[in-house]
Amino acid sequence: MSSDTWTLSRDCPTTLIPAGDPVVLPEGTEVEVSQALGGSVTVRVKGMLYRIAPDNISVLGEEAVDRYREATGGAVAQHDASGFSEDQVWEVLKGCFDPEIPVNIVDLGLIYDLKLTDIGDDQHMVNVKMTLTAQGCGMGPVIADDARARIESLGAVHAATVDIVWDPPWTPHMISPEGRQQLGLDS
Repeated sequence: MSSDTWTLSRDCPTTLIPAGDPVVLPEGTEVEVSQALGGSVTVRVKGMLYRIAPDNISVLGEEAVDRYREATGGAVAQHDASGFSEDQVWEVLKGCFDPEIPVNIVDLGLIYDLKLTDIGDDQHMVNVKMTLTAQGCGMGPVIADDARARIESLGAVHAATVDIVWDPPWTPHMISPEGRQQLGLDS
């Protein structure tokens, strides 16, 4: 995606990448969009990266919202309980992205385990174990919370937990063929 520059129309809560620290960018700050995927937008300001959450995209202005509508269409949406399956869980997880890498967390190979437990009344508990591309990444809680929210958007999910694990350590060999192609890693 080509980058675009926008001026924030109001103070905007963001998350500093990769530290994961909350930072408010002031109204009038000029930002350059480097990635708009999965409902959030990654912006660059003076060489630093920040994640703007889906509920704050409007700070970029109406034109930007219109431009990124398709890319940010991965924002969490409600789903009904009919026809619930593990495939639905995998599909909503594909809408979750590391804000520095334009490949979803499933194709990056970050999801190590997914378990569904039927708790009755067409409701399920979902437990996920995932990792990150680097242990020092402070974005882990943000990515895990995004994954949890997406899973819980499924009508048949009563609750979800997403735990970050480090064993086995992630390597680029875990990236799916689709992810490798998106990153240009295949010849």
